[in-house]
Amino acid sequence: MTSVVEWHQPPAPLVKTLSAVLRRVLPSPLGRGVGEFMLLAFAGRRTGRRYRLPVTAHRDADGLFALTPAGWKANFRGGADVDVTFAGRTSPMRGVLVEDDAVTARTYLDRITELGMRRAGRLIGLKFPLGRLPTLAEVTELARREHFGVVRLSGKT
Repeated sequence: MTSVVEWHQPPAPLVKTLSAVLRRVLPSPLGRGVGEFMLLAFAGRRTGRRYRLPVTAHRDADGLFALTPAGWKANFRGGADVDVTFAGRTSPMRGVLVEDDAVTARTYLDRITELGMRRAGRLIGLKFPLGRLPTLAEVTELARREHFGVVRLSGKT
């Protein structure tokens, strides 16, 4: 059975190359022109290891956020400090992993709807084999299966 929406990761060599380029470009003056991406710099919550991860930047009425199925999102469970480089500027922020599955699925669906299938495919890493937008139930099932997460970013207080 074909799913309406599927997670689709680009080839690993492409991701590795693009990440290396973005790590250099985003903090530079050229980073001002790369508004679709941001660089997150944070410490692992258990190991203290430093991470510098380029991710797609998303915005809504509640502010800036990252969407990811990657394991690094667990570092933001309960909140963690993060330096966010976005549009050529670095700001100290607080990242918090959204722990509510319903809110996560709704956030993904809202962003998919806003972007449209073509841009959502590119910016979120999704495929739409049946050529239609998914329902909330379909996104909820995908989010649970693929361990999707939302990391909300806000100014430090």
